[in-house]
Amino acid sequence: MRPEHGRSRWPLVSRTITALTAHALAALAAIDTARAAGRARAWKLAGAHAPNHAASSRTPLIVDLDATLVGSHSEKEQAAPTYKKGFGFHPLWSFVDHGAAGTGEPLSVQLRPGNTGSNTATDHIAVIKDALAQLSSHRRGKRAGRKVLIRTESAGCTHNVLTWMSGQRLSYSVGFPLLHNTSDLLELIPAGMWTPAYDVHDEIRDMAWVAELTGLLDLSGWPEGMRVIVRMERPHPGAQLRITDVDGHRVTAFATNTRTGGPDTQPPDLDLRHRRRARCEDRIRVSKDTGLTNLPLQGFAQNRIWCAIVALAVEITAWMQMLALNGHQARRWEPKTVAAAPVHPPGDHRMHQQAGSASPRAQSPLGRPRQRRSPAATSPRGPRVGTRPPVPTTTARPPTTWNRRPTETTLGPPSHPDDRIDTSRRPAAATTLNTQGVKDRG
Repeated sequence: MRPEHGRSRWPLVSRTITALTAHALAALAAIDTARAAGRARAWKLAGAHAPNHAASSRTPLIVDLDATLVGSHSEKEQAAPTYKKGFGFHPLWSFVDHGAAGTGEPLSVQLRPGNTGSNTATDHIAVIKDALAQLSSHRRGKRAGRKVLIRTESAGCTHNVLTWMSGQRLSYSVGFPLLHNTSDLLELIPAGMWTPAYDVHDEIRDMAWVAELTGLLDLSGWPEGMRVIVRMERPHPGAQLRITDVDGHRVTAFATNTRTGGPDTQPPDLDLRHRRRARCEDRIRVSKDTGLTNLPLQGFAQNRIWCAIVALAVEITAWMQMLALNGHQARRWEPKTVAAAPVHPPGDHRMHQQAGSASPRAQSPLGRPRQRRSPAATSPRGPRVGTRPPVPTTTARPPTTWNRRPTETTLGPPSHPDDRIDTSRRPAAATTLNTQGVKDRG
């Protein structure tokens, strides 16, 4: 519940969170336990539509990590300047991806001050641990294995994070920072080794190529089995070139421990899987629409509980879509669209009537006809006493004559173009036309 949408209930919510703050750690643990139990039940009911259905080392359950900035307009506890010259917080989230047919749901969140670094290894490991604890397959003291893939940007590509994930036998796909001699390394790749990249529809993308860069790098300090794949593409029209671009090509790279051999293990397939991490940005936007835009409370522990409530609200919406809206486009709708779906305001003509179909007001966006209630049909006594009489229809006004100027003109009353305009009614202080041009300007 957002404060601006439920002001009458906000004092109750604020008092409840304040009461939970007295035992914040116990309250957060209880909320996480309830969320994990609800998730296990929802995924079991979803069956084949659950994100962990048929998860394996080849088709793992994907968990995305991403951080965002939350602004603060007052001196809240532990609010600090951000790297974008703002002021507020820098929370780190983890989301499970439902795939192209669905949305996603949050697993864990860690609220951090605004000046926290983006590549803090301890925060990433803590968020991953909390995310794994939310999965139904989690067992204390047991490693998750290759059935779970951790996908994040280059902020998570640190030696400590990758070493810890390798020790947990997790699959990973993380952005890899470019080296200073990247342009020299790209020249060593034979032309025949570049493979066309894929787009979101699994079709060949024009002016984009991928290749394996593992054999040209010194990876002695990194975990064993890590592969580095580089992508080179032409920037889209209007994009600003970067200093790291090589010969006008945008160059990016990512690291993964997915072994070669078998389907979906070639560089174009792995590149497409990594680029789909952009769906995590949609989950961040949904979280902010649900209540993360502004942290409403003063204390840091209070805002931590608020973030847990936001995560619970987001995943309840995702569970509803997963269980009730499979096979429909509403499966991928965001909360604002879901909230506006049942009833459209009067006069809303966004849904145009087609030939042979019902009127827009008689059919809901989900394809079901709306039920109309008539007082005369539902009541055996007819219409209720005291109802307003029908408004009499008014006759249409006759068309008026055409006017060459609006009614607020100072040249007199409106006239027909065939009539003669009486210029004697022109005001004495009317502005005259300057026929000498720019010479009169001094």
